[in-house]
Amino acid sequence: MKLALRLILLITFLLTYYSCKNTKKTVAGYQGQGPSPIVSTKSKPVQKQWKGVWALTDSTTFFSNDFEGGRLNGIVDDGNNHYTILITAENTPINVSPWYAFKAWTTSPRRVTIKLTYQDSRSRYYPKISSDGLHFKVLDSLNYKPINLGEGEFGINAAPEFAEITLAIDENPTWITAQELYGSTRVKQWIDSLSTLQFIKNYEIGKSKEGRPLHLLEIGNSDTKKGIMIISRQHPPEVTGFLAMKSFIETVCGTTKEAIAFREKYKVFVSPLMNPDGVDNGHWRHNMGGIDLNRDWEEFNQPETSGVRDFLTTKNKEGFEFDFGIDFHSTWDDIYYPIDTVVTKEKGKIVFDWIENISQRLASKKTNISASTKIDPTMVSRNYFYVNHDMPAIVFELGDNTPRPFLKLKGRVAAEELMKLLME
Repeated sequence: MKLALRLILLITFLLTYYSCKNTKKTVAGYQGQGPSPIVSTKSKPVQKQWKGVWALTDSTTFFSNDFEGGRLNGIVDDGNNHYTILITAENTPINVSPWYAFKAWTTSPRRVTIKLTYQDSRSRYYPKISSDGLHFKVLDSLNYKPINLGEGEFGINAAPEFAEITLAIDENPTWITAQELYGSTRVKQWIDSLSTLQFIKNYEIGKSKEGRPLHLLEIGNSDTKKGIMIISRQHPPEVTGFLAMKSFIETVCGTTKEAIAFREKYKVFVSPLMNPDGVDNGHWRHNMGGIDLNRDWEEFNQPETSGVRDFLTTKNKEGFEFDFGIDFHSTWDDIYYPIDTVVTKEKGKIVFDWIENISQRLASKKTNISASTKIDPTMVSRNYFYVNHDMPAIVFELGDNTPRPFLKLKGRVAAEELMKLLME
């Protein structure tokens, strides 16, 4: 049985590897904010993972990826309570963001060691553990073993090739994930909870490739025609950006006099989950069209970007003026990607004033800024917002390992400082 399972996994891996071998790899860590040639965003095939339960160790130990955000492409029982997990991408070329998420449990409580291996990648995300799929904590470092450390000083080149984690499991499932789980169901629950406030509406602005709704929040209680646009989760694993966005929006929806006054002057439009298919299917980077959505703001071949484009076009026709745009993302460390004022002149100065104000309040954290002077082709959301809708815009990146309390604080401070600047 073990030999047959090993052969099946080997064949699966080889088929995946050689089907991708002739494609060109993307530059590791590139987030698409600087100059880049136009890439085709016409849909490409996606290898959709099998979802279900693996029964191992004489059917006493179980692993599952059958939940929103689950990713586990193969598993081998190595004996002696050691298991090797295989994680593969939805297609290639792809940014090195090897997302994993699975559950483990056993009828006979035991301590197990799980080795994480990846298709043509390294171990980017430090494991998170949960007993309910909702509340996560970072795995104790004593139970984490990096294997074949990278030779670089930062980013994917510094990451280990593999990683082993050790933990005790019993009959109650334990979730092991790359980052916290925020699938479409959980995000919709957050949207609905906010929508109980009388100044918030939520509605659909389109459907994803697989037909999931693209939800949009409209925040504000006046007939103003001034707005700001917020988007998040174009890339499925980028949960830290989502968490900062969540704190930002909750601050705008708060009961302070500043927030109340701001909602009278501005409408805030939020697309909190741009890529619900990719998130729910546990993708590394792409939507179900096999495309990085943050390369599709020039051609608009994918329904998710087209939905936001059509929404903004409609609002412009209704007379809306957008004064700011933010696209929340995650990368190796906190960094801002604005458009240089060489391009935007006085109109874009507010973005740098905003960064400066946030940095003064959060002086303990280094401020990383990489301003771009290239906005043609638009291709990425920030450039599209500025070129097509004349709004100062920024990509707001949060680090994969930025402490979660700081993410919440940074989202709140960012909202407070932007409200102050726009109210001036």
